[in-house]
Amino acid sequence: MPEYGRSVQQMVEYCKTIADRNERLRCARTIIATMSSMVEHTADKEDFNKKLWNHLAAIAQYDLDIDYPVDIERIDDENARPEQLSYPQKRIQKRNYGSIVEKFAEHLATMEQGPQRDELALLVANHMKRDLSNWSVDSMSDERVADDMAAYTDGKVQIDLDLCPLVSDGELLSSRISTSLKKKKKK
Repeated sequence: MPEYGRSVQQMVEYCKTIADRNERLRCARTIIATMSSMVEHTADKEDFNKKLWNHLAAIAQYDLDIDYPVDIERIDDENARPEQLSYPQKRIQKRNYGSIVEKFAEHLATMEQGPQRDELALLVANHMKRDLSNWSVDSMSDERVADDMAAYTDGKVQIDLDLCPLVSDGELLSSRISTSLKKKKKK
């Protein structure tokens, strides 16, 4: 238990080596007093005292042979690592856009032509341009976004930049600058 530090651990190790049972209990009470001064007291003194004795037993790995004044409950190993979660190992074609843009592009490719698909394509293309501006300001261009959209959808969705212009570069950059200034002001 790192909250008590190395000195308490050393005191517990010393306490285990004491041969006289009464002397060991007296040493344990001294360790409890030390531990009590290291952590904040809670409202209920009885619960706090029980918690300290349980922590002492855990630090001693439950092999300190004394008559505990409270019932000791075994604490599961708090430092045990939880079971590792599997992480989806999907390969993203273009990491600067991410997997969400890929999912939208797949959905766009399956949609029928019409105003809904055109609106969604424009929204996704603007999002792609924002992603490019976050990745690298030098790499953002409307032509690149249109080419990447066509590549994602296997040519099924073509963005006509003359009919549907994307968000301007200046607008993207000014929104990024104002957002970063707001963050600096909050700090």
